[in-house]
Amino acid sequence: MTKVVVAMSGGVDSSVAAALLKEQGYDVIGMMLRLWSEPGKEDSNRCCTPDSMGQARRVAAKLDIPFYVIDAKDVFRETVVQYFLDGYARGETPNPCLICNRQIRWTFLLEHALALEADYMATGHYVRIQKGEDGRMNLLRALDRSKDQSYVLYVLNQAKLRRALFPIGDYPKTEIRAIAERFGLPTASRKDSQDLCFLAGEDYRNFLQRNAAELLKPGDILTREGTSVGTHTGLANYTIGQRKGLGIASSVPLYVLGKDSSTNALIVGTREELGSQELVARDINWQSGEAPKEPFRAEVKIRYTAQEAEAWVTPIDADRVQVRFDAPQRDITAGQAAVFFRGDLLIGGGIIL
Repeated sequence: MTKVVVAMSGGVDSSVAAALLKEQGYDVIGMMLRLWSEPGKEDSNRCCTPDSMGQARRVAAKLDIPFYVIDAKDVFRETVVQYFLDGYARGETPNPCLICNRQIRWTFLLEHALALEADYMATGHYVRIQKGEDGRMNLLRALDRSKDQSYVLYVLNQAKLRRALFPIGDYPKTEIRAIAERFGLPTASRKDSQDLCFLAGEDYRNFLQRNAAELLKPGDILTREGTSVGTHTGLANYTIGQRKGLGIASSVPLYVLGKDSSTNALIVGTREELGSQELVARDINWQSGEAPKEPFRAEVKIRYTAQEAEAWVTPIDADRVQVRFDAPQRDITAGQAAVFFRGDLLIGGGIIL
């Protein structure tokens, strides 16, 4: 019997993934990671509160599958949380879900799955996988575009895709809850959460204040011409495109255009100055395993919640690409990912410089 480890979180999506695979005849094992929490906030973390762990155990018992909890606190703190802090130290706005999927879920947890002689690992991501005519594994956007999570999985390579199953990617969210009720799963009505797991439901600025207060140094607010128009409270407190909360007086609305971490300056300007038609991205992962040799057309997504935009993508070298959009994009933000699609097919992606 084909063995599969399901990464469980105590939520409805991973619960239904496990139930569907069990119904399809797989030998299913549930596995959950115990992630790092700030001392005293263990009950608030989204991913691995005692309540979430209890829910996952109840689902495993209902499905009559083994269930294991793996301690990942140290590797999560050293990898994901440090990536988050380092990104803000560089003046970026990092997306820690990217490094978590690459290093924690699809490396650390996958290695534990393979140690149990599993053939596959499955998650409750809304994404689809398909074997192409050339034998390569293709990652496709979910049937339910409103729930699609392919953006955070551009980090997977062919070796990991060959071990991956995504059982819920062909279903709309409403049907997932109905399936959970059909199986009698206790997570059927459990509320979804969109917060970063280690922020314990708080604003990221509070987390930085407690864990990296040195990043919140006041500095100058400058126009692109270098004119000082005020003082900021720390670059990490601001996002590209932000207008409110700048604390400066101006006859016209001013927006955050950029951050200069070398001088600790926040750059602001008018709405007309906001946005760009170009970006460069680094650390590119091509899901086919091969970098295109020529420029190509793609729909490019620059944030998890952003709409895709038409663009030309031009490889610079093995590690970088230039993206030129057909129309200016307002919120191009260093540290976020630019992910390239052709229709439903995910081509690759990288980190915006």
